[in-house]
Amino acid sequence: MSNNWTREQLLIAINLYCQLPFGKFHQGNPLIIATAAKIGRTPSALAMKLSNLASLDPDITGSGRKGLAGASQLDRAIWAEFSANPDQVGYDSQVLVDQLAQQEASLTPLSSDEATTITADYYADNTLSQTKVRVKQAFFRKAVLSSYQGRCCITGLAEPKLLVASHIVPWRENAQQRLNPANGLCLSVLHDKAYDQGLLTVTPDFLIRVSPRLFADQSDLAKDYLWQLDGKPITLPQKFMPNPKFLAYHADHIFN
Repeated sequence: MSNNWTREQLLIAINLYCQLPFGKFHQGNPLIIATAAKIGRTPSALAMKLSNLASLDPDITGSGRKGLAGASQLDRAIWAEFSANPDQVGYDSQVLVDQLAQQEASLTPLSSDEATTITADYYADNTLSQTKVRVKQAFFRKAVLSSYQGRCCITGLAEPKLLVASHIVPWRENAQQRLNPANGLCLSVLHDKAYDQGLLTVTPDFLIRVSPRLFADQSDLAKDYLWQLDGKPITLPQKFMPNPKFLAYHADHIFN
C-alpha cells in the first residue's frame, strides 16, 4: 500500500479524533488497533495521524497542548473542510466507520448502531430520512460526549443514559452547524430540557444564567438543582470548545 493516506482513511481518522478523548490517541487503544487493521494502517500510524490532526485543532494548540508536527497537505485540507462543513464531513465519516463496524464487531462502540434516542427536534427537516438522522445524531452525540469526557458540563453527572448532546443553536435553526461539536454541550436530561426551553443559558464567557421564571418556582427541586447554578462556570471540554457566537445566539434568542 502507498504511504499516502486516502481521503476515506482520513475521514475515518477525523471520526476517531471526534469520538476518542484526547488522552486516548495512542497505539495501545483497542479501537485504534482494530480500526487500523481494517484500513490497512498500523496502530502507530493511525495514532500518529490523530496527533497530526490535533496539531491543526485550535482548541488543542490554544490550550498549550500539542499534537505531532508534520500534518500533510491533505490533512490540512480535510480539517479545513470539516471546519467549514461539519454537517457533511461528520455524516460522511460516520457512514464509513459504520461500514467498518459491520465487518468488525469490536468497532461497535464507534458505530451509530449504538443505542441513541432521536429527539423530536431532529425531525425538523423532513427531507432527511430517519436512517440519515440517526447517523447524524450518533456522530454529534459521540463527539460531544467525548469532548466533555462523558460528564454533564453543569453537574458532572456521568451516567450515559442520563446525558444529552444538547445543541446550542437548535438543529432547526442552522443546518450547516448541526454536527459541529462546537455547537454542543453535554448536559443531563433535566438541564438539557431547561436549556432547550430557554430556562438556562451559558454566556459566551461560559457562565450559567438561570431564567427569572425559574426563580419564581419555590420548590426544593428548583432551589437545589437550578437556582444555585446562576453565575457558576460550566466545566469546559477537552476539545471542541463551545463557540461563543453560538452561545450568544442562545442567550439572545432562546433564553428568556
